[in-house]
Amino acid sequence: MKSREEPVLVGVVVYEGVEPIDIGGTVGVMSMAQRILPALRYTVIAEAKGPVKLASGLVMMADSDFQSAPSCDVYVVTGGPGWRDQVKNTAMLDFLKSRQTSALASVCTGALILSASGQLDGKTATTRRRAVGAETDAPVDLLATFGRISSAREAAIVDDHGVVTSGGVSLAIDGMLYVLGKLYGEAARDEVARVIEYDRAFAANRGALKHVKA
Repeated sequence: MKSREEPVLVGVVVYEGVEPIDIGGTVGVMSMAQRILPALRYTVIAEAKGPVKLASGLVMMADSDFQSAPSCDVYVVTGGPGWRDQVKNTAMLDFLKSRQTSALASVCTGALILSASGQLDGKTATTRRRAVGAETDAPVDLLATFGRISSAREAAIVDDHGVVTSGGVSLAIDGMLYVLGKLYGEAARDEVARVIEYDRAFAANRGALKHVKA
């Protein structure tokens, strides 16, 4: 566990078609967390450095590409409708495969990309539980399609041997708080939850959708 003064770098992995709320739930939480965890830093990583167009047309900037990405304490793969292209994108999959010695996490359908990279093989995982719009299958039912996971769970968060997957959309906040708790401890995690006024929702989600440690 890190002290609050020890530097931590989180790599946020994005691509075209990421859902903006997934960015809010990761980058937004870390931005607020820096008020009490001043050594916490994050960097945005994509296949190409520069502008990345999100699902709604919002554009964000990637700090580095896969080749120049710095070594991070943990990498978080974000979700969104662009996952369908990324499960076939060898550049993305090779990058994630190369993170064998790093902690990994995903938000929503980012778990499908982790699965396609082989990083969820033999593990338990979760992702969004419901089909949306024109989708015919819930993402949680597709996890085994793209890899060799041991089981898929309907849970807020699953932590299997250091690989953390979180459920759909707003649970990006829960997932990021959980990751911060692993890095800095539960007291720091709970303080961040209070700073963002999410402590009651965080507690409620833990009761309704169990956190699973496999």
